[in-house]
Amino acid sequence: MPKNSGQKLRILYVLKALWERTDEEHGITAAGLLEYLGANGVKADRKTLYDDIEELKCFGFDITAGRGKDGGYKLVSRDFELSELVLLADAVQSSRFITEKKSSSLINKLSLLVSKNEEKRLKRQVHVSGRIKSMEETIFYNVDAIHTAISEDRQISFTYFDWNENKEKVERHGGRIYVVSPHALCWDDENYYLIAHDAAEDKIKHYRVDKMMKIKQVTDARSGKHLAEGFDVGAYSGKLFGMYGGQECLVTLRCKNSRAGVIIDRFGKSVPFRKTDDAHFELTVKVMLSSHFYTWLMNFGDDIVITSPETAIEEFKQTARKALAAYE
Repeated sequence: MPKNSGQKLRILYVLKALWERTDEEHGITAAGLLEYLGANGVKADRKTLYDDIEELKCFGFDITAGRGKDGGYKLVSRDFELSELVLLADAVQSSRFITEKKSSSLINKLSLLVSKNEEKRLKRQVHVSGRIKSMEETIFYNVDAIHTAISEDRQISFTYFDWNENKEKVERHGGRIYVVSPHALCWDDENYYLIAHDAAEDKIKHYRVDKMMKIKQVTDARSGKHLAEGFDVGAYSGKLFGMYGGQECLVTLRCKNSRAGVIIDRFGKSVPFRKTDDAHFELTVKVMLSSHFYTWLMNFGDDIVITSPETAIEEFKQTARKALAAYE
């Protein structure tokens, strides 16, 4: 280390020691700080150390000093509390579209925001084995390409694939090139989706980001701004079940009172409930009619029943008959 460079960096080493080794429950003594500085080739005495700590406090770092067994200097507040980082890390760990490798990398970066003692607690609390994770690292490049196209107001082209019985990627429609105008990204049903405008049909469509390949930016400016302006992604995804599209329809459901929580989880608290009798209530919501909507209803038997329109009732019956026929 060049002469005097250690002295110029001294205050940074003091901050590094406080950041890594202290929190609300763990402190470091002045002797411990001096030892840490010495191990990093920095000479200091107690006076310069006290001055450095005062400078850090004036700059805005929340450093306290205490005595006794749990005393010493402590950096007691940070941008994130441990409980907040646990929530973020658990979201990363449980997200199906994030690979194991990327999950580990992100959680390691989150752990840099806490002390070494809290880092152990963070990693211990978020470890969950057996979760199904994506094998596709390309989703992050796809997300970046989509965000770039949105910021530069450009359309994108891509191919779309499915998996076959041999676990091989097969491009849809023989490798057809899709060209759309990206407007938003939506995380729903444990997957990432692109919300985009299809100019050929002049409608909003969605695509799973992890199934998109060969994304390229097109020179044409984005279309569909008349539909995207004021577009509510949350309301759009709320109408879909499993992000499967279909005909948009106003559907009335009759529910047992015990299923109120299920309805609120699915449609939110703003949907009006109408009491029909002491045991039931009714509501009317916009949904996309699809097999996923009908199979969602099947989970609840006669606890949640479609009462209108008749077309939805008939489609539900057909879906149920088709499922039953497979076992007869």
